[in-house]
Amino acid sequence: MKSLEELAAIRNKMKNRVVLREGSGEIRVVVGMATCGIAAGARPVLNAFVEQVASENLSDRVTVTQTGCIGICQYEPVVEVFEAGKEKVTYVKMNAEKAKRVVEEHLKGGKPVAEYTIGNN
Repeated sequence: MKSLEELAAIRNKMKNRVVLREGSGEIRVVVGMATCGIAAGARPVLNAFVEQVASENLSDRVTVTQTGCIGICQYEPVVEVFEAGKEKVTYVKMNAEKAKRVVEEHLKGGKPVAEYTIGNN
């Protein structure tokens, strides 16, 4: 870092990510980040959801957060999507590319990506 302005810019950029993870939108995306999830690649999945939700301007409706063990380690990385009045959708064996598709089709378009769900794996 070379200046206070640069430090302030970094702070503001990261502050937006933290707010996104802690928001209170109508849709909640939960990424399993226990040891098994991290070992299977959950961190890039979490980052992809955070970045894609922000770039699609969905942060007023969608909250991205993390949790510990979801309990189905053989399917990691696991992502659960909660929407008021709807049944929870559990995505399994996720990666960053799949996360981008889930944002586009499910979070933005309203249609879950059935081929990534636990019932299809």
